[in-house]
Amino acid sequence: MSDSTRNVSADAADGFASRYGREPLGLWSAPGRVNLIGEHTDYNDGFVFPLAIDRRTVVALALRDDGVARVASSFSDDTVEVALADLSPAVLSGWSAYPFGVAWALGQHGADLDALPGFDAYFDSDVPVGAGLSSSAAIESAIGMALNDVWNLDFDRRTLARVGQLAENKAVGAPTGIMDQSASLLGERDAAVFLDCRSLDAEVIPLGFEPAGLELVIIDTNVSHSHATGGYAERRASCEAGAAALHVRSLRDLTVDDLERAEAVLDDVTLRRVRHVVTENARVLDAVRTLREDGPRAIGELLDASHVSMRDDFEISVPELDLAVSTAQRNGALGARMTGGGFGGAAIAVVPSHLVAQLSESVRDAFAAAGYTAPDIFSVQPSEGARAEPSA
Repeated sequence: MSDSTRNVSADAADGFASRYGREPLGLWSAPGRVNLIGEHTDYNDGFVFPLAIDRRTVVALALRDDGVARVASSFSDDTVEVALADLSPAVLSGWSAYPFGVAWALGQHGADLDALPGFDAYFDSDVPVGAGLSSSAAIESAIGMALNDVWNLDFDRRTLARVGQLAENKAVGAPTGIMDQSASLLGERDAAVFLDCRSLDAEVIPLGFEPAGLELVIIDTNVSHSHATGGYAERRASCEAGAAALHVRSLRDLTVDDLERAEAVLDDVTLRRVRHVVTENARVLDAVRTLREDGPRAIGELLDASHVSMRDDFEISVPELDLAVSTAQRNGALGARMTGGGFGGAAIAVVPSHLVAQLSESVRDAFAAAGYTAPDIFSVQPSEGARAEPSA
């Protein structure tokens, strides 16, 4: 688990000075994110509902008087250097592909990299890596904000989200949607981002966790989901096959009323994959409506139903996630579900503040009794998106 008590901005500024021998021009930061509800709906043109969290990646940056870009970080001893004019996905690799990929993607959106000054950048972060909290989008969004400012590009945040997605798709080679970058750039305090993955329309929806005395608890199972590539591809193929068999452009075009027709057309496995996506889209819409009409204490059943659907229909849960969710539900959570791509990673629970300590202890005890690796458990606050930071 990361240390959220340290001053990441100060550490980034100090790291920059130590690595480059001068002071940074400024500091910019972007948060990790967690998806409150809406899983495996993004690549089906559906709806998602992520939020920015109070764990951030900070970049300290200064311009150079040439066309060279250098990046370094607290999580690597290397300083990687490239000429802006030479940037292309083919020459990028390792962690530096994230920030350099954003610089390249800004060029694809109209920035004249041949005429712009180079930069030195240093990254530090307290976003947990491997818990499915999108540390990669935090890097992309922080450097995107920084370069947008120092290069005077005047791109809006939605454009910067597309820049980050392009970098991740082409420079890093990860076929992700735009959810993570949208949450990291558009998030607001005590709010989540309701995103239509077809139109890319985004609306910030107040959550009301603070006045309701609720916390969002992350239970990181420490089960690696790096082996999930085959399962992810298989799920995506099933969704595409289901859409084709039902003669729709994507599963977004189906409603719950179409599931009876789907039963007559699809084999059992494909039917269950389709049913998850269709009902999950409905749950996202219901969650937004419920928050508006009844407040945050009323969304728990939707979170619980989402987990059952991912466990039984989409079959992407693992025993550790199921144990985390069921134990949380028995110990004060209003609702709980696995979050992210599945096959490991983290679960989330919406919990009254006074029950967080009891819930955390119960989950740790349950994991120990089952012989599982101890989970990391911590609360996150829905927080502001990417921003310029005051000098440390």
